[in-house]
Amino acid sequence: MNRRNLARAIAVALISTGLLPVRLPAQGEGVTGPVVTLGEARRRAQDVDPSSVAARERVYASSWERRTAMADLITPRLTGGLSYIRFSDPFFNFGTGDISPSAAAASLEASYTVLGSGKLAALRSARASLASAEAGETAARFGTALETDAAYFAVVADRELRGVAADRLTRAEEQLGIARVRVLAGEAIASDSLQMVLEVTRARFDLLRRDSALVASRLRLGRRIGLDGPADAAPFDTTPPPALPLSQEDAVREMRDQGPEVAAARAEERRAEAVLDAERESYLPSITFGATTGAYDSRLFPSALRRTQVSVSLSLPFWDGGQRELAVARLRADRSVAMASRREQERSAAERVAEAHAGYTTARAGIELAQIGIAASAENYRVQRARYAEGATTILEMLEAQVDLSEAQAALVQARVAVRLALGQIEALLGRRLFDLSDNQ
Repeated sequence: MNRRNLARAIAVALISTGLLPVRLPAQGEGVTGPVVTLGEARRRAQDVDPSSVAARERVYASSWERRTAMADLITPRLTGGLSYIRFSDPFFNFGTGDISPSAAAASLEASYTVLGSGKLAALRSARASLASAEAGETAARFGTALETDAAYFAVVADRELRGVAADRLTRAEEQLGIARVRVLAGEAIASDSLQMVLEVTRARFDLLRRDSALVASRLRLGRRIGLDGPADAAPFDTTPPPALPLSQEDAVREMRDQGPEVAAARAEERRAEAVLDAERESYLPSITFGATTGAYDSRLFPSALRRTQVSVSLSLPFWDGGQRELAVARLRADRSVAMASRREQERSAAERVAEAHAGYTTARAGIELAQIGIAASAENYRVQRARYAEGATTILEMLEAQVDLSEAQAALVQARVAVRLALGQIEALLGRRLFDLSDNQ
């Protein structure tokens, strides 16, 4: 028996006895979890994402910092005290003027520093801290939304790519059936059937790989929105999004003017400058007004003797071992770092916006190209399939057409996801939504 007859015998044996690759169970279909829309996923991620939680708490703390600075500017500091002492032997109590074994005192002190405490600079620092925290919270909110979008559309892409892999397997099994008939009828060579067996095996392996990726992406989405298990993405609207409502130059200008990351860098620079000014005020003399009222007696709540005093104190710091100079040097360094960070954010605006803007435009064009590619590949596959059934072409040309169709379908899925991720990146840079696509993907 020559090699050709041997290969044909093997192929016939495989087909007739059913010894083909075993169908593996699908992993992606059994692990789904609750279905969420993009808007719901974004909202739930804001509640559990550590960066968003930290940004909100920073805003809360900074608002209290501003309230404290304002209260310290306009109100005095008050301190109250109450004491009761019992001695082993009676003594002269100057509050009552008698001999008694006990003494009680109550006092209320008020003080207000007019100069030298850095109150105005502290208020400016608190306001700058709040502005920085609010800008940082906006940046963190859009950053969390962008990461959630990536997790959400990963589920969408993996689910659709799994569908592409399933279609490839269906086509391969159909062609294997045709090859079975042709080989048994002696109309095709044995290698045709072996090529189809190989293609079925590859298609099933690709489907298994897509199933594994879908399971992982669903678990990632569930983690992003605060679930212990997986979550599934709602059905995806395949309508291409419209063109951007602003040019690249307008987007760069808007990011430099009011982008959340740039705004946060500017606010941080103002805060560093205000903190430095507050530390420099420690070189000024300190003037403090104070008032104290007290009552003394031998009972727990004294009332026998009352005294009140008013004071004005002046303190002029000369030298504290270089601690002020050290603090000023450190704060000056912090201000320089904040200034460099702000300038870097402004310089990088053009590059980052241009990249995202071009990515969106390119992805939109990629959708149109992929749709044309699918139409051309589907027609080519139909023609090659018909020709192979009639024996007018080779199995390799038919398989190439089949693979081209699967790749064109995968390219369309990737282009649809890329355009929405590019849109999310632009919105994160600008700090506002350009299109309302949250609940209507």
